[in-house]
Amino acid sequence: MLNAVKNLLTRRQIIGSGMGILGVGMAGLVTRNSPAIAQPAYKPAKEPPIPDEKKLGWAVVGLGKFATQQIIPSFSQCKQSKLVALVSGDRAKAENYARQYNVNPKNIYNYENYDSLRNNPEVDIIYIVLPNGLHAEYTIRGAQAGKHILCEKPMANTVEECQAMIAACNQANRKLMIAYRAQYEPFNLEAIAIAQKKQLGQLKAIVADHGRNLDPKDPADIWRMNKKLAGGGSLFDIGIYSLQAARYITGEEPTEVCAMTYSTPNDPRFKEVEENVNFILRFPSGVLANCTSSYGYSSTKRFQVFGSNGTLELDPATDYYRHQLTVKREKVQEERQIQEQNQFALEMDHLSESVMQDRQPKTPGEEGLQDVRLMLAIYEAARTGRTISVDSRE
Repeated sequence: MLNAVKNLLTRRQIIGSGMGILGVGMAGLVTRNSPAIAQPAYKPAKEPPIPDEKKLGWAVVGLGKFATQQIIPSFSQCKQSKLVALVSGDRAKAENYARQYNVNPKNIYNYENYDSLRNNPEVDIIYIVLPNGLHAEYTIRGAQAGKHILCEKPMANTVEECQAMIAACNQANRKLMIAYRAQYEPFNLEAIAIAQKKQLGQLKAIVADHGRNLDPKDPADIWRMNKKLAGGGSLFDIGIYSLQAARYITGEEPTEVCAMTYSTPNDPRFKEVEENVNFILRFPSGVLANCTSSYGYSSTKRFQVFGSNGTLELDPATDYYRHQLTVKREKVQEERQIQEQNQFALEMDHLSESVMQDRQPKTPGEEGLQDVRLMLAIYEAARTGRTISVDSRE
């Protein structure tokens, strides 16, 4: 796996290589008719970023749809970060984006000469935006090249890969951060504050649901059907948002998990990866989180939090552009008005500031490792039909 790209020239060639609901009821989440979004939807600016000598220089590795439509345009909103280099197997594509975003052509790299980033003092941080199965190789090589790393979620496919990534960054004295954008997004931060400041009373339950239809014709989805590249199915890709929400809303680590999976028979999309996962997490405080992920139904990205004195719902919760937070107490319902901000810019600036101030980022490699441990425990629970005890941090 660590040499998977060496004989491949482009990212596309890399990529080419009825479940029952458990536990807490889902009906309140699924049937609610959300009112119109109160605040204006945010979309990232399309203008190329303005160079600033005070900003740290970033290289983006992988020029797929997510990188080119979300990450790269968001540098124009950054206060501490600027785009200075691109890494892609498609030279023409890289040159096109370099022209659009004022990247010097000499700072275009491919997967073969990626290691020569060590000789480029303009690059301080590398953002790994590759299929999951390639995260470990390019994080380790990037750290060995002397660069700090922001790695997309999930961190890697295995616990061992995550541990190797952490070790490589520690050995090189480089920062490693996992791109959990929701932990930097203002609506999610407000939901965390409401829950942890006991504004809902004692927390009792969480319901989280993330789903979308996997499109076998979309190049961005082709690799997601390949277990070697994806690591798993809907759980690894979008169920991780539900897992994250349960963890950051409670501020706790789960002690037990149980789960079920289901994939539509004979659907070629799910030959290697799962379609649906339903899992329940038990937390030390007694909170039960009922979480669902699916590659088989229309887009959902939401969670509800139930307390003894009220509830909150964030729907959408993990959208790129817009969010809606509803808080209910007794007979009072409030739509929280919060200014939308570019979560990708906030996330990247957080790592830049962490590097400048020499402090650990909010979502370090250990955070990604914990999620991989928990997701693998969820798979084990589904496979065995048992409730699995999990240590808070091994």
